Amino acid sequence: MSDAAQPTAAEVRAAAEAVKTALDRHLAAVERRSGEEDPAVYDAFNELAAAAEAYDELLYDRYDEVTPFEIPGEDTLPPYTGPEEPSALSVLIRRDYAVAEPQRLMAQARRVEAADEDAPGAGASGTVHGALGLLFGEFEPDEIASRHKEFGLEEGDSTLWVTAADESAEPGEWLEAPFEQVDPERVVCRFDVSAVFDEEFDDGDDEDDEDGEADLPDLDEDLDTDLDTDLDTDLDEDGEPARLEADR
Repeated sequence: MSDAAQPTAAEVRAAAEAVKTALDRHLAAVERRSGEEDPAVYDAFNELAAAAEAYDELLYDRYDEVTPFEIPGEDTLPPYTGPEEPSALSVLIRRDYAVAEPQRLMAQARRVEAADEDAPGAGASGTVHGALGLLFGEFEPDEIASRHKEFGLEEGDSTLWVTAADESAEPGEWLEAPFEQVDPERVVCRFDVSAVFDEEFDDGDDEDDEDGEADLPDLDEDLDTDLDTDLDTDLDEDGEPARLEADR
């Protein structure tokens, strides 16, 4: 940066004073907080973060020095601007899975297919795509989340957003594009689950996951005897699913 573009010492001093003021306001808001989701605390936090970031930039530009402050990244939600008393809300959920055991997944789907006379055309359980359709059509997402190992799935990241609305949507209004036009400023709260947040994760756990042996006892206990039989007998010599018998 050229000398002409550098901030003055007075500007740096003013930015430092702004940080001090923001610190006082944040502490006062915390002392008066009315609950865990007090908007005054949230606003004071954002003001303090903005003031600290501005001071850090000016300090670096003027003196080539930095502060120990860690400024929240752009992935944080913006300040809430929705109604204080929402009359409607939407709950947005995303859960990621890896198909860790395709044979187990398809074996569970065969059980659904055999028990449901209205199931899709015969053989849908013979592919991962078809098996997923059968299982997610049969079980609620929360049940699949709680029994994911039983279905041959491995959990990934998940997130839940609760967003406020002024009024309930009309029936069928957003079904064509359900996840578009989500306003981050109307998110009342969100809950994220990810392995990156797991501070207790260690190398020992990683080794167990790689060979799969640590999870096998619990997994086998979760499965019914007939599922275990399916997994043992429904494979041909090449390890592929055997053709279903006509009476199944």
